[in-house]
Amino acid sequence: MDILLNALIQVVLVALSLYTWLIIASAILSWLVAFNVVNTSNRVVYMIGDFLYRLTEPALRPIRRILPNMGPIDISPIVLLLILFFLQKVLTDLAFRI
Repeated sequence: MDILLNALIQVVLVALSLYTWLIIASAILSWLVAFNVVNTSNRVVYMIGDFLYRLTEPALRPIRRILPNMGPIDISPIVLLLILFFLQKVLTDLAFRI
């Protein structure tokens, strides 16, 4: 039983790590679009941006509702990354105790 639980925790840790990288990629792409380094009229850029938006927005939207409006600065990805790092730490500690 411990082996299955440990394997499940490892799978969740990998998923959290991948989601962390998706959030970072989404933030970087949004900066590149804001500074006109890449253009969303390019079909590939649009598809990548839409893909990242669809994956990250469901987690970022509730955080944006809670945080006060700070104008053009969006710190919701930072808050979500902190939450994900906390969850990874808790799961890692749990995996070592099993």
